[in-house]
Amino acid sequence: MSLSATVLGFSGSYAERGGACSGYLVESSEARFWVDCGAGTLANLQKHIDLTDLDAIFVSHHHPDHFSELPIVYNAFKWYLDTTGVPVYAPASVVDMADMITGNSTADVFEWHVMTDGDRIEVADAEIQFSRTEHTVENLAMRIRVEDRTMVYTGDTGPGWDLAAFALGADFLVGEATMLTSQEHPDIPHISSRQLGERAAEAGVGRLLPTHIMPGNDPAEHVSEAAAAFGGRTELPAIGSRFEI
Repeated sequence: MSLSATVLGFSGSYAERGGACSGYLVESSEARFWVDCGAGTLANLQKHIDLTDLDAIFVSHHHPDHFSELPIVYNAFKWYLDTTGVPVYAPASVVDMADMITGNSTADVFEWHVMTDGDRIEVADAEIQFSRTEHTVENLAMRIRVEDRTMVYTGDTGPGWDLAAFALGADFLVGEATMLTSQEHPDIPHISSRQLGERAAEAGVGRLLPTHIMPGNDPAEHVSEAAAAFGGRTELPAIGSRFEI
């Protein structure tokens, strides 16, 4: 195994009853990454690893359903775990928001790395590339490659971003699929399961995981609509599910 992703939460905008917002534990042979820190994901993360075993945290953008656990885990590291120098990779607005919520500079715990569109970095055995999507704030999608395996995580995006180009040839696409086809609306800055499936087909990805599901919707319906447009293997999101890539 060189790359895997475990679902910590997949609700969009707010958590479904008993659920959690966006967050994933991404593991390689050499590292463990927490990718997006949506509400509820901190508790779920600790079912799989100790917080002090994290090698880095990645945050796509500062909206609460992707970010809100970051100021809380700051408290855990600072006051209880006596841990400093935790690498965090995120847009500049995430740094500002974390400092504002905690009421002080978080640089005493977090080792901040401000990312922007087009950046490429290496962390342990992983190479990560970032792309700014179409959203109401700066959201950075991530393309994570370990050896010959690649996964793409979109964070949030509207239909104007070229998802297919960024995800081209990826083995695993974790893509937002907020709405069903009947719920598509030009004023909502997200894409539907159908739109995700179409872009996954254009990109020729190996497998697809629809996420960021609107609370109240049946995830199986999102999978069905995405699969119909994709024509390939489409997974059902569930908290705790682990996908080998």
